[in-house]
Amino acid sequence: MTTTSALESVYIKGTFGDYEGKNEKNLLNISENKNLLIIQIAQYKNSTVSIGSVKIDNLNLVNKTLNVSSNNDTRILWNGPNCWLLVSTKKELLQEITKKFDEINFAITNLSHSRAIMELKGENAKEVLKKGCPYEFNILKKNNCLNSTFNGMSVTIDFLDDNPNTIRIFTLRSFGESLYHSIIDSSLEFGYKSI
Repeated sequence: MTTTSALESVYIKGTFGDYEGKNEKNLLNISENKNLLIIQIAQYKNSTVSIGSVKIDNLNLVNKTLNVSSNNDTRILWNGPNCWLLVSTKKELLQEITKKFDEINFAITNLSHSRAIMELKGENAKEVLKKGCPYEFNILKKNNCLNSTFNGMSVTIDFLDDNPNTIRIFTLRSFGESLYHSIIDSSLEFGYKSI
């Protein structure tokens, strides 16, 4: 199956906004993430499985607010009580997941084609998000995540790194174009490079 980007018809590469006279290294980088495996894992209330005994790609499912378990290929975001969002470049993990999580104890949902994903990288990444989201971004650090809204759209925000600030934003595919326009509009004052 061939996937089509949610932003295919609107995404434009280049340098935009207040970038003149600024060092290109200091500009905000904006990119679209594609071709990721995205799986929601939800443990049923009556499940008898101890979540601490299950690992995926050598990562634990940690049931702690704002927490992300990660390695170079895979990130497991806490998405709510007994609910996680697995994001990976390794598509073969889907087979491992279906073997480890039975239908009696877990609901597994493949969301890979249902999300638009943008990534912001640079010192002003948090400032861009502050313009449309009510969360206090100054307390976020590497390997934190949250669910919130950005300009009225439901989003999941994953803080990948803090040197420089690197943030991945997920929204429903149908909100993809709106998210894109909201992000680039909020980035104009800082100057940005769309890659």
